[in-house]
Amino acid sequence: MAIKNLDNKIVGRIKAGVFLLALIPLLKLSIGAYLGKLGANPIEKISHVTGYWTLTFLLITLTPTPLRRLSGWSWPVRLRRMLGLFTFFYGCLHFLTYLVLDQFFDWDGILKDIVKRPYITVGFPAFLSMIPLAITSTDNMMRRLGGKYWRLLHTLVYPCAIGGVVHYWWLVKNDLSNPIIFAVLLGILLGTRVVYRLRPTGQGKQ
Repeated sequence: MAIKNLDNKIVGRIKAGVFLLALIPLLKLSIGAYLGKLGANPIEKISHVTGYWTLTFLLITLTPTPLRRLSGWSWPVRLRRMLGLFTFFYGCLHFLTYLVLDQFFDWDGILKDIVKRPYITVGFPAFLSMIPLAITSTDNMMRRLGGKYWRLLHTLVYPCAIGGVVHYWWLVKNDLSNPIIFAVLLGILLGTRVVYRLRPTGQGKQ
C-alpha cells in the first residue's frame, strides 16, 4: 500500500497517536504544578510552555499542504483539523494564563499592556484571529460558508502565524535561537505556498 494513500484505519490510529502526543505538554505541566516543580516563577513557566506549544502546533498545522504538494502524501491533510484545534487549545491556555494568573482579570492593566508592550500588541490580535478559525473548523460550518468563503476566512492562519512568531521574537530578551528557528520554518512554509501560487498550474489552495 502506498504511503501517500493510507486507508482509514491506519489514519485513525495515527490520529489517536497524535492526539495522545499532543496532550503530553499539558500532562507534564500538570504534574509539574502538582509536585511544585515549575521553578521559581511557575506562572512564567506555564506561559512559556503553552505559548511555545501554541506556535509549534500552528506551524505543524501549516505543514500538511506543502508536504502533499512536494511528496504526494495526502493523508497528513486529514490531521490538520485536529492539529489546528490543539493550536487553539494551547493558545487559550496561554491567554488564560496571562488573563487569570498574571493579570487577575485586571482589564485596565491588560489594555495598558496591549498598548505599551509590543509583544502583547502583536500577540493579542494573533490570538483573536484563531477564534474564527476554530469556530469554523467543522464540516457543517464549511458547508454553511461555502468552500470559497471558508478558504478565504482560513487565510487568517497566515497573519496569525506571522504574529505568533513576532510575538515570541519580541518577548525573548536574550537567546533568540528558538524564535529564529520558528521564523525560518515559517518562512519555508509560506515560501512554498508563494512558489506554488506563482506556478501557472498552481491552484493556490491552502
